[in-house]
Amino acid sequence: MVPAVRFVDVCRAFGDVRAIDRVSFEVEDGEFFSLLGPSGSGKTTCLRLIAGFEQPDAGEILIHGATVSGVPPYERDVNTVFQDYALFPHMTVAANVEYGLMIRKVPAPERRRRAGEMLELVKLAGLGGRKPAQLSGGQRQRVALARALINQPRVLLLDEPLGALDLKLREQMQVELKALQRQVRITFVYVTHDQGEALSMSDRLAVFDRGRIQQIGTPAEIYERPATAFVAGFVGVSNVCDGELARRLAGSTEPFTIRPERIRLADPEGPAGEGAVSASGVIDGALYLGAATRYTVSVDGGGQLLVLVQNLDDAKPAGAPGQRVRLTWQRRHQQPLRSAPAP
Repeated sequence: MVPAVRFVDVCRAFGDVRAIDRVSFEVEDGEFFSLLGPSGSGKTTCLRLIAGFEQPDAGEILIHGATVSGVPPYERDVNTVFQDYALFPHMTVAANVEYGLMIRKVPAPERRRRAGEMLELVKLAGLGGRKPAQLSGGQRQRVALARALINQPRVLLLDEPLGALDLKLREQMQVELKALQRQVRITFVYVTHDQGEALSMSDRLAVFDRGRIQQIGTPAEIYERPATAFVAGFVGVSNVCDGELARRLAGSTEPFTIRPERIRLADPEGPAGEGAVSASGVIDGALYLGAATRYTVSVDGGGQLLVLVQNLDDAKPAGAPGQRVRLTWQRRHQQPLRSAPAP
């Protein structure tokens, strides 16, 4: 099957800054694909290159097998949803949704029919006569989605579309957005710096840092088997062990990572168990997180490890600062790390 989007050694620089440097990836047709990374990592530049708002300095971009070099944005079979919604405040909700069809000179009755279908799809039926200022943030984002989808693009680009919403609404919209993508069966390319969003919605994601892709994979692959120290630290919380600490814990100086929830606080005198790694230390701090408590443990001989323990018994915390403990985990949960791509 021809990929919906393909990057082949794409480069884009702004002055002396290499926004993206020899980036290659493919997005499958009908996939929810996220570009995840911190500010300035290159993910938004990739989205703008797909949209045609920027042109690459080198490399090739293909949309459904056709190169888009020099093709203007309005001739690409894509549409974009922005974080700030970009709605026309003087127009009604229905008029905003119809706008793309009006530009294409679609007859008014057909525009109204399709706009009504789109508003129903995004759960805004009956609100077509309101102005954007009369809607909540979540409703305005749904209008922006309806306006982008009404033209039936083969690829929908979403640039941090939930960034302006509060936490509760953002989580609700994550569920709705994923369900909408499954319903319309359009390729979504989603830019975010929020690893929780990327993990919860994506079929696959690419993790960016300093203009390069660190790793591409499913949410489970990225979380359970991070390839580099950057991915391990950026996607969730993880312990990165190298040098002398790695040698003492695993018998080799080769770096590895272990997630805090994989480590157990054990009886200092008890056996480690088959296939387990153990280390002794002292609890330095405890951070109560509601469903769990995160402990910082100073390991004997130097170094610290984070341990996440579920709060199963509110009357008996697993440990307290100053308490001596033994940490254990299964060796199979250690994930070896490779060097990050050179910038």
